[in-house]
Amino acid sequence: MKFIIFGLGHFGYALASRLTNMGHEVLGIDNNMNRVEAFKEDISHTICMDATDQMSVRGLPLKDADAVIIAIGENEGASIMTTALLKKLNAKRIIGRVTSPLQKNVLETMGITEFVDPETETADRLANTLDIKNVIDSFQISEKYRIMEITVPDRYIGFSVEKADLLNRYKVTLLAIIRKENEKNILGTIQTKPNVIDTPSPSFVMEKNDVLVLFGEMKDIEALMR
Repeated sequence: MKFIIFGLGHFGYALASRLTNMGHEVLGIDNNMNRVEAFKEDISHTICMDATDQMSVRGLPLKDADAVIIAIGENEGASIMTTALLKKLNAKRIIGRVTSPLQKNVLETMGITEFVDPETETADRLANTLDIKNVIDSFQISEKYRIMEITVPDRYIGFSVEKADLLNRYKVTLLAIIRKENEKNILGTIQTKPNVIDTPSPSFVMEKNDVLVLFGEMKDIEALMR
């Protein structure tokens, strides 16, 4: 998979180098040439550029990237401007780093729905979710077991929980289903909010874009996603 990461501070560098070590192609971008030079051996590709410059960003391979991560932490203004520019250029998956509730509110108003907060999230955890397609979040319980959030596989759209029968088919336990619902915020902007259906009933029917919260061995969850 291919990723573009803006900002090579502690978090951005850790994420970029981990994804590179996993075998993914990573383009790391920072406006500090010293950082770019220091990390060029650990990241697939590095570029020194201003992430708020439209002409420079337009020349990046945004259409080829599976995800673009804004890891800029020390300058909220630059982070927000970069995000706005990427939205304008139709980057297909944007993950924003947030350092304050206000910044998150601004990004949500812009339509960003995926965030990482280094105070509570780690680069390793995000790297694990990016390593496998359709994984939204992942929490390792032990060496073998994980709790994972995945987008419902296409073949199970329209299936009831009972018909899908994930426990018997894959030895995977369905803990909850998260369904996104639209509502207006105080600014009058439509926002997508998660509605968590805890222990869904056997008759509950899964819809497109539902998120399944699963518990099981990694090999079994991967089998379900294939």
